[in-house]
Amino acid sequence: MVSRITGTVHSRTLRLTKPSEIQELVVEREIRKNEVAVEPTIASICHADLRYFGGQRKPEVLARKLPMALLHEGIGTVVESKSTKLSEGQRVLIVPNLPGYLLRGIEPEECCPACRNEIEDNYCYHSEFLGSGTDGIAQSRLVLPEECAIPIPDSIPDEIAVLAELCSVSYRALRSVSHLLDRARIAVFGDGPVGYLTAAMLHHAYSIDRDRLVVFGAIQEKVDQFTFATTEMVQNYDFLSGEKVDIVVECTGGRFSESAINQGIDILKPGGHLIAMGVSEDLVPINTRDVLEKGVTLHGSSRSSVSDFKQVLKVMENTDCQETLKKLLPEKYTVVSTAEDLAGAMESAMSHRDWKKTILDFHW
Repeated sequence: MVSRITGTVHSRTLRLTKPSEIQELVVEREIRKNEVAVEPTIASICHADLRYFGGQRKPEVLARKLPMALLHEGIGTVVESKSTKLSEGQRVLIVPNLPGYLLRGIEPEECCPACRNEIEDNYCYHSEFLGSGTDGIAQSRLVLPEECAIPIPDSIPDEIAVLAELCSVSYRALRSVSHLLDRARIAVFGDGPVGYLTAAMLHHAYSIDRDRLVVFGAIQEKVDQFTFATTEMVQNYDFLSGEKVDIVVECTGGRFSESAINQGIDILKPGGHLIAMGVSEDLVPINTRDVLEKGVTLHGSSRSSVSDFKQVLKVMENTDCQETLKKLLPEKYTVVSTAEDLAGAMESAMSHRDWKKTILDFHW
């Protein structure tokens, strides 16, 4: 429901109130100048959503962030616009990382070092991130700054566009070593969606073929999907005497982070680069002796910004890239209309942990 007179929208908001419990309430949201109201159409579930839903975050984190609507990977349709750049009916990508200067209505240089380009812009001191401390995509009307709703080209179907957020995070992580990618040999650790999309971005965005790209995984059926890369099983590979690489990207996270990071250090050349993308709730022991002896550079990378989404959209217009990404799509979507529907989808995703993404089809 939209109130055109008052400039507000009433949003059916599906909030996680405590682990495993989602409740619906109606929230009135103001639409300010240069903002739009977006109706989410499809979204995908991230492991971060499952950690909140399953109560796998620390109690103090849950206490600080809940209640909150989950989800940060999605697309939607503009249903009301106070923007001169976007019009009603446009299909848009939802950028979940909302810069502080847009939220506060100030100039970027007044916000923080990130917004002044003194550090990477995805680390704004005053930003908000959908589904992590502020209500995410699980609502019928999402109010966004116009910059954070990016029009989707007609050549990119919905089911590919919904993967843009995760692709943008991978693309962003690789930017720190982009000056090396024309000649470097790269290893990706992780055969899940993050590892797959990171390898896909290396291949399609940076034109790295299987002669310079190796993926390490633990499950043969997953590893077999990486047809554009050389693949190895971690259980059988000799990391101490195997071929060395210039760059390692760790995409495992959780309890496998320790082995992946240290195996990556084993195969790095002196002066190599280690990019950590996998999220772990616990501290991870690292072989600092070899980090020091090899002069390894460690890069941490989390989230992305508007510029990364725009670059990923250009890559996604390539039909070969679309064919690669389709492997992550399920045969059917999960319809979500109510809080019970969303809770059921979360429970199913937690119990099955399928290699393919869970895609939610919103019927508001």
